Amino acid sequence: MAEQGLKKWIITFTVITASLLELIDTTIVNVALPQIQGNLGATLEDVAWLSTGYAVANVIVLPMSGWLGSRFGRKNYFLTSIILFTIASFLCGNATSLGELVMFRILQGIAGGGLISTAQAILIETWPREDIGIATALFGLGAVVGPTVGPTIGGYILDISSWPWIFYVNIPVGILAAYCTYTYIKKTPRDGQGQPVDWWGIALLAIAVGSLQTVLEKGESEDWFSTPYITVLAVTSVFGLLLFIWREMSTDHPIVNFKIMRHRSFSIGMFTSFILGFGLYGSVFVFPVFCQNLLGFSPLQTGELLFPGGLCTIIMMPFIGIFLKKGIPAQFMASMGMFLFFVFCSMLSKSTLASGTSDFFLPLIIRGIGMALLFVPLTTLAIQDLKGAEVGQGSGLNNMMRQLGGSFGIAALTTLIHTRQGFHRSNLLANINDYNPAFTARFNAYINNFIAKGYNLLDAKSMAAKAIDGTVTKQALLLTYSDAYWVVGLILLCSIPLVFLQKFKKNVEIPADVH
Repeated sequence: MAEQGLKKWIITFTVITASLLELIDTTIVNVALPQIQGNLGATLEDVAWLSTGYAVANVIVLPMSGWLGSRFGRKNYFLTSIILFTIASFLCGNATSLGELVMFRILQGIAGGGLISTAQAILIETWPREDIGIATALFGLGAVVGPTVGPTIGGYILDISSWPWIFYVNIPVGILAAYCTYTYIKKTPRDGQGQPVDWWGIALLAIAVGSLQTVLEKGESEDWFSTPYITVLAVTSVFGLLLFIWREMSTDHPIVNFKIMRHRSFSIGMFTSFILGFGLYGSVFVFPVFCQNLLGFSPLQTGELLFPGGLCTIIMMPFIGIFLKKGIPAQFMASMGMFLFFVFCSMLSKSTLASGTSDFFLPLIIRGIGMALLFVPLTTLAIQDLKGAEVGQGSGLNNMMRQLGGSFGIAALTTLIHTRQGFHRSNLLANINDYNPAFTARFNAYINNFIAKGYNLLDAKSMAAKAIDGTVTKQALLLTYSDAYWVVGLILLCSIPLVFLQKFKKNVEIPADVH
């Protein structure tokens, strides 16, 4: 039964706040890694496990969240996840060693995996079925804006305080969300209570998805399959996934109900959610690296650049929900979102070493509009045919695919940047020879400049060679990031036909018997 009046809005505020806790934490820690590394005396490779451990735990729990909500009651599971996340945040802030911090981050990831999909299912249940587009839009505020504003918040906190406060800020928000959940969200039946637990399914899910996520998170830094444990994990993930699917299809009480894949819109929606994650997390990964490594921006400056686009997404989300309610087909809006995302990537691919903050304002605004047009329609199309308990299961799988899409995107783009940088550098170095008039003119200009500053000829030539090498490196990086933008944009553009394979409904509704 849908809620009415003020209670509906309090519940909406509660679930969005809880989901923001989890989603902001997926990116806020990244800007603090160098400070944590220095404070705890760890290597960069070791401190990276703070992000890896969180992501692995999160993506394992996501597909199980529907089953857990059904077994223990959605309200109970949601409340427990909020409390556990808040406690884990306090423990992270108080950690005195890297081992402790990684362990508590894994605990955070386990709790966070129960927040997103459960929040979405509660929101769908709270709003009237004719307003499902608006409910999805409101949920999308956290899902899209969280990863975008995370670096901004993290950069600001680090500017005024120390790294433990990126965890401590979760505590008052978590307490408020827990109180509102306990007070206002109604209990749901424990449909799965008393049924046998599929322990084999849980074990296979943890092995398969955990191995895959670890490969994606650590593959590039470990030189992929040249490292034995990455190879072992890759093989384990493939066989584990096959065994997991076989197990869930053959047991009477699966933890992940793959039978919902019979709905064509949901099956295709899994792929479109993967693409959405690729674009969302991939672009949030490439742009800050580009600004900080090549243009010399600080983390706070980079975060401030992303903020107007996130604000634009926030403003657009409710309107997208209203458009869906008025009957504008979700396929058309999602296609426009993919096209705008391609435009955003195309504009950024034309960046130069002289690009400043004003050059990024319009592309990032276009990205903000595109993300609003993507998230709500794609999520609505994916869940439009799900009924009853299928909604919780579908939300978990859908969110897992978006998370995996982001992990695949970051891994693929990291590898692309590594390989294409060497390719472009080799091509540019081919022009560094005495037979190239442009090179000799620039080289002699550098030499004369250094001699004018008082250096002897030998030192001037050495410094000129280093200056040329620095220029080549920067230009190679610039061309590499341009390639990365094009890859993200083209993948989104080529995915438009997938949207039109889903059912065409002007008014998408979710049945009232969600529980």
